[in-house]
Amino acid sequence: MTETMRALVSGRGPEWVLADVPVPQPAPGQVLIRNRASATNNADLPMLAEADPSSGGSGEQFIAGFEYAGEVDALGADAGAWQVGDLVMGTFPSAFAEYVVADHRFVLPRPARLAPEVACALPTALLTEFGALRVAGFEAGQSVLVTGATTGIGLIGVQIAKAVGASRIIATTRGGAKKELLVGVGADVVMVTDEEDLTEAVLAATDGKGVDVVLDHVAGETFAQCLPATAEDGHVVNIGRLAGPASTIDLDALSYRHLTCMVCRSASRATGRRCRSSRDCGRTCCPLLSVGRSGQSSTPLSTSRTSRRPPTGSAPATRWARSC
Repeated sequence: MTETMRALVSGRGPEWVLADVPVPQPAPGQVLIRNRASATNNADLPMLAEADPSSGGSGEQFIAGFEYAGEVDALGADAGAWQVGDLVMGTFPSAFAEYVVADHRFVLPRPARLAPEVACALPTALLTEFGALRVAGFEAGQSVLVTGATTGIGLIGVQIAKAVGASRIIATTRGGAKKELLVGVGADVVMVTDEEDLTEAVLAATDGKGVDVVLDHVAGETFAQCLPATAEDGHVVNIGRLAGPASTIDLDALSYRHLTCMVCRSASRATGRRCRSSRDCGRTCCPLLSVGRSGQSSTPLSTSRTSRRPPTGSAPATRWARSC
């Protein structure tokens, strides 16, 4: 194996710099992955800006990126059941490189039929949505509201909720043009927020009870509207903040319904919790990428992320990933 690899490095200017760096070696508990494709996330660009020395940033140099897809190339001691050649994907720091070292507990299996350039866009969404349902104490047969359901991560949330046995899934979108898309991925009811009141529409769709679990990707006033639309003893999990982090909430709605509100942020999870979530997500969700939701279709879970144009400054990443 070569001693150097290509990687996209932050901290040298306003853009990632393609550089030759040493190939990392797996420590105990780690696997070395030959990376074939990487995906960008919302967190990547702020981290790039914060390290940019030309604009007052820290100047700290590091290999950028989190999401990857490839195959196991080498194993450290005590690296679990992984074997060299296993197809994998996951999210771990320093992923914009030809080789990635990752904690073996956080690596996900990649189905053979799922190309790396598709698989690399899935791990963060899979782990986040599955983890949000987990912390909400979701049980099969409960109802779920997914706000911002036409976002890349929201689409995954709808499909995972369906796959783990949600009895009724209500999905929101700002416009009616994507209703068919949401029904196609598993939503039972699609609510257009530009045309309907969220609280009233959810209560109407649940015979006045409200939903058991909310996966909120919007925040802002949408978060506030979710509270009276949630059933007694229900759980509201905020995941994204597309409408901003501030929200004015009715504490009576929170108190009278005995609701539990949480914020799901994968980077803040304790190692033990993230380990269990990764393991269970791998067992529950990754097989769906091979067989589809019904167990018969060959269509993988849908996500809009792979069709997005690369953000400013990421064109070198796209060219590099395709040539790995």
